[in-house]
Amino acid sequence: MIDNINNASGLIVVSGGMDSITLLYEYAHDIRLGISFDYGSKHNDKELPFARMHCERLGIEHITIPLSFIAEYFKSDLLKSGGDIPMGSYDDDNMKSTVVPFRNGIMLSIAAGMAESRGLSRIYIANHFGDHAIYPDCRASFINPMTQAIAEGTGNNVHITAPYTSITKGEIARIGKKLGIDYAETWSCYCGGDVQCGTCGTCVERKEAMHDAGIDDTTVYLH
Repeated sequence: MIDNINNASGLIVVSGGMDSITLLYEYAHDIRLGISFDYGSKHNDKELPFARMHCERLGIEHITIPLSFIAEYFKSDLLKSGGDIPMGSYDDDNMKSTVVPFRNGIMLSIAAGMAESRGLSRIYIANHFGDHAIYPDCRASFINPMTQAIAEGTGNNVHITAPYTSITKGEIARIGKKLGIDYAETWSCYCGGDVQCGTCGTCVERKEAMHDAGIDDTTVYLH
């Protein structure tokens, strides 16, 4: 439970994955609201409960906003309406099929409206360097102008805080290790089965990050 939560000035876009949960704990002292999005991904049903659980554990309000139009109209294998999740390393060319077009742009726009509505001045997002090769809306070249646009477009000059933009997932895991986060209470697998598959790109990246950080991974994997 965070003391003086009413003095916090930020909200966080929190998925329930390793990166956003680490960010949630690292900056919990400044976060008043956690926002998740149900956009029809294959793994939404698995990751969203973790987002809610961690926010509740910290005494931070959490809401989930439905974005059903994304699964209905957008094309991506990450969505329930798309094809199978490709296997392989996260930086392989075939993983580009998991891109959800302009996902972060849409989510950040909604978060900006929520922040202004709540009188909050900061949006936290956990994009990181490992995302850059595949996801254009995770790069500094997107985050920086989006920060300026949101600040200019909100009456209270809401700003984006994206402290992981230039660091690796392994470095994020090391932050989580210092914070004592149990990553078994997070979800990465894009396949969205009963347990995390252990072989898709996000699972492989997750395992490598925890190994790099020297974390004893207690996550249950299919493989």
